[in-house]
Amino acid sequence: MRVLLIGSGGREHALAVGLAADPSVDFLAAAPGNPGIAQVAELHEVTATDPAAVAALAVELRADLVVIGPEAPLVAGVADAVRAKGIAAFGPSAAAARLEGSKAFAKEVMSAAGVPTARSFACTTVEAARAALEELGAPYVVKNDGLAAGKGVVVTDSLEAAVKHAEECGTVVIEEYLSGPEVSLFVVTDGTAVAPLMPAQDFKRLADGDEGPNTGGMGAYAPLDWAPADLTERVVRETVEPTLAEMRRRGTPFSGLLYVGLALTPGGPKVIEFNARFGDPETQVVLALLDTPLGGLLNASATGTLAEHPALSWKSGSAITVVVASHNYPGTPRTGDVISGAEVPGVIHAGTARRPDGALISAGGRVLSVTAVGDDLPGAREAAYALVEGVRLEGAQYRTDIALKAVEGRVTL
Repeated sequence: MRVLLIGSGGREHALAVGLAADPSVDFLAAAPGNPGIAQVAELHEVTATDPAAVAALAVELRADLVVIGPEAPLVAGVADAVRAKGIAAFGPSAAAARLEGSKAFAKEVMSAAGVPTARSFACTTVEAARAALEELGAPYVVKNDGLAAGKGVVVTDSLEAAVKHAEECGTVVIEEYLSGPEVSLFVVTDGTAVAPLMPAQDFKRLADGDEGPNTGGMGAYAPLDWAPADLTERVVRETVEPTLAEMRRRGTPFSGLLYVGLALTPGGPKVIEFNARFGDPETQVVLALLDTPLGGLLNASATGTLAEHPALSWKSGSAITVVVASHNYPGTPRTGDVISGAEVPGVIHAGTARRPDGALISAGGRVLSVTAVGDDLPGAREAAYALVEGVRLEGAQYRTDIALKAVEGRVTL
C-alpha cells in the first residue's frame, strides 16, 4: 500500500512511525513533513490546506491512501478533493469536519443527538457573552468558535478576563464548567462501524500543578488505570454512536478519527469538545501502545470496511510523552535555537527544521514530544524524563509532573 501523510507536527511524526512499521505499507511519503518524519518517509512540498495541490500530489505519487493529520486541511476540504480523484482518504469531509471547525455546530449536533455535555450559549456579541457568563457563573469557560490550534479556550475565575477573551474571538461558545478528571478518547470510524482506541489523559496547562496558560498540550499518558472499567463502552454508547447517527441523518456522515474530549463528572462522562483528527500529544502515547498495524486500520476506515477489520490489540505496559516547548510558548515562540540529543528513538519531532548547514533547530512552539514505554507507569515516567534530560534546547520549557498524580494514586473521581 502506498500512503501519503499530510502534516508536519508531532502527531504526524507519531503517525509516520506507526505507518512505517506496518508491513502492508511499502511506500510512505509525507507533505510537508519535518526532520523527524524524514527519517521514515519521503518528504514532498505542499500547502497542506490547498485541496487541489494535495490531491494532485496524491495522484502524482500513485497513493492508495492519504492520511490527513491536522484539522485545518480537513476543514478546508482536502479529504473531499482526494476522494474526488478516486483515492481513499482517512479523515472527514469538510462538512463533517465542522464538528471541530465550529464549536457552536458541535454543540448543535450534541443537542440533537442527546449527548451528555455542558450547558452552553453561542454568542456573537460581547454583551451576549457577558450575559451568558453571568448566568453560568465561575469558573468561566470561553471557547473560540473556530479553529485556534488548541489555544482558543480560556478557563478563568475572572469575569473580566473571560469577557476580554470573548471580545478578542468574536463568535464564542460560553459553557458551564465541568468538574472532574479530563480524558481523551480516540475513535476510528468509517461513519458507521467504530474502533475505539485506548483512553489517554493530557495536560493542557503550561506549568507544573496545572498552572499557567492553556496550551496545545504539554504531555500525556496511557492507560488510565484509575478510570472506570466501562468508560470506553459507555462513551461509545452514549456519545459516539448517537453523534455518528446524527451526522448520517444530516447527510454528512463522519469518517476518520473522532476525538472525544471528556470530563468525568460526578454525573458521569460529559463531552468537553469534539475534534476531527488525532489529538496531540495523546496520539504519541496511544500509538506507542497500539499493536495492531496502523496502515490497515486507517485504510479500513477510509474504505468503509471497518466492520470487517480484526479487533484491536494492545501492548502491555504504559506510555508517557513529555512535550519540550520553546522559550516564550504559548506566546510568540522563539525559533532558530539549535537542538541536540533529539535524533534518537522516542523523540518525536513537531516544531523542528534543518538549517542549511544541517543543524537541527527549533521552528515552532511545541518543539518535541519525548515518548517512552515502560512495564508500568512509574517505569515509563522514569524512562521519559531520562530521555528529556538528554535533549538540549536553550530556553526549553517542559512540565516535570506529567502522570505524577496517577503514579502517586492521587487521581480521584
